[in-house]
Amino acid sequence: MSSPTEITVAQLSRLIGTANAPLLIDVRIDENFEDDPRFIPGAFRYGFRDIETLLPRLMGKSVVVICQKGLKLSQGAAALLRHHGVNAESLETGTLGWSAAGLPTVPAKSIPARTARGNTLWVTRLRPKIDRIACPWLIRRFVDPSAQFLFVMPSEVESVAEKFDATPFDVEDVFWSHRGELCTFDTMVTEFGLEIDALKKLATIVRGADTNRHDLAPEAAGLLAASLGLSRMYRDDLAQLEAGMLLYDAFYRWARDATGEGHDWPAAVTRRQEND
Repeated sequence: MSSPTEITVAQLSRLIGTANAPLLIDVRIDENFEDDPRFIPGAFRYGFRDIETLLPRLMGKSVVVICQKGLKLSQGAAALLRHHGVNAESLETGTLGWSAAGLPTVPAKSIPARTARGNTLWVTRLRPKIDRIACPWLIRRFVDPSAQFLFVMPSEVESVAEKFDATPFDVEDVFWSHRGELCTFDTMVTEFGLEIDALKKLATIVRGADTNRHDLAPEAAGLLAASLGLSRMYRDDLAQLEAGMLLYDAFYRWARDATGEGHDWPAAVTRRQEND
């Protein structure tokens, strides 16, 4: 049984990818990280001895500290954070337990270099519709919760990427873009090692909406309609992104938890059928 200051692998796995996910701090020593240079989705590395320097960023947030086995490093760092009033837990069994459970991990080499502030920085075309909202959602929920996104004129994406050390996506002739019949969201799911059932199902819907292939999934037409509606509601691309985060949260939870559930009317008939 876990202690009150620990979270289990199963408990954490249900939170990752949702808006309620805690902030994940990987405090493995270099030797352990080099043995397995992959992250639990959304985690970032930080030295356990320097954990107190993160306090301004952590106050008021839920935090999970992760080490290789869930013992001295993560438990000590989490205890130190709690001493300062941070709601911090350690991950029981650590990264070894996560991997043993067969859960997804993000290769460190797939994550672009972080800025001096510790976040990744991305750039794409302005006036986003499908991929350019879906991809930021995927990045923030599974790779880097603090990721920043720049929306600029199509002709300026390459120059902005160069001048601001940003990573371009969903434009032609860059790594993070369409590949054949697959869209940029597909590329990111694969390259980030996130090929879990719910995200693969969501990727099919995104691809269908983004490439006008509504035959791929019946939900694609609905995603397109909602996305076009958002683009008309918001003039500010960043405001649209924030609204779109909720849209993709809903589609992800449906893909993960509710694909077998339907809806009918009248409700009394539905309840009677459920009880038969």
